[in-house]
Amino acid sequence: MSLFLPKLTTKKDIDDVIKGVAEKVVVLRFGRDEDSVCLQLDEILSKTAHDLSNMASIYIIDVDKALIYTRYFDISYIPSTVFFFNGQHMKVDYGSPDHTKFVGSFKTKQDFKDLIEVIYRGAMRGKMIVRSPIDPRNIPKYDLLFHGI
Repeated sequence: MSLFLPKLTTKKDIDDVIKGVAEKVVVLRFGRDEDSVCLQLDEILSKTAHDLSNMASIYIIDVDKALIYTRYFDISYIPSTVFFFNGQHMKVDYGSPDHTKFVGSFKTKQDFKDLIEVIYRGAMRGKMIVRSPIDPRNIPKYDLLFHGI
């Protein structure tokens, strides 16, 4: 399904999107095309991309091709989804210790749409962190891994 979503492969491409997309949420999905959970997430992202086109721009990033960002965001589990607005990293309180990224796939298209709407509305009001509207039962649980400690 990720055939329908634009792919970013270089640091410059990613930087240009983060800095260049104005007044929209930039959604960066880090993962691998052949991973089954990434494919599940890609299907949700591609099916909602048109509906959310006024609020969000969605991109796919291969973790093996963007190593600098993979390390920077501590992408230990895939897929991981990171959000930006007007060049600023948007954080979301999912009720977990990590507010920098969403790990795993969304359970439904509506969960993803609701999250983008909350991020968009919060960002338009100047907020840098928003509370997730997703039911906590629909948020994947994982343990934080700290590399190099």
